[in-house]
Amino acid sequence: MISITDLKSGATFKDKGQIFEVTEYSHKKMGRGSANIKIKAKNLRTGESVQKTYMSGAKVEESEVSKIKLQFLYKDHESLIFMNSNTFEQFPIKSLLMGESAKLLKEGDSYDVLVSENVVLVVQLPNLLAFKISETGPGVKGDTVSNVYKPATLENGMEIKVPMFIKNGDVVKIDTRTKEYVERVR
Repeated sequence: MISITDLKSGATFKDKGQIFEVTEYSHKKMGRGSANIKIKAKNLRTGESVQKTYMSGAKVEESEVSKIKLQFLYKDHESLIFMNSNTFEQFPIKSLLMGESAKLLKEGDSYDVLVSENVVLVVQLPNLLAFKISETGPGVKGDTVSNVYKPATLENGMEIKVPMFIKNGDVVKIDTRTKEYVERVR
């Protein structure tokens, strides 16, 4: 068991059989009463964010979560297949676990994966990934007064909005959390 006051952003814990990762932590002391600890946490099995409040001195169950680097091999009908490059052990992960983020995976790239009791909880994508623009319309002259965006299709089939100066074949960085254009890679 670990004390609630030891939980900081990024820490993992178990509560009612579910594994959570702390995303926000705040400690509030009110007058003569005991302190309240408010935690915003992400359920690593469902991806759902929840807010929890604990009294100072409370304890939660410690979770055994390890981070390993796995290489993404391929996608089949309903699973994403990852491999440990050291042991060559393969880990199938349900596509539903990643949702829309599964489109951002590139075959052959390695990703950090959180594992608990030989079950993959979450695939952690880097904040920025680079993709090649496979198709976009031409920039229209005169539309440069303000930030004007046009639709573009990435090499993985995903559609995003990019600035007018982006052309077919350009490589752009995408924020994996918002799935928005960040910058052009030179």
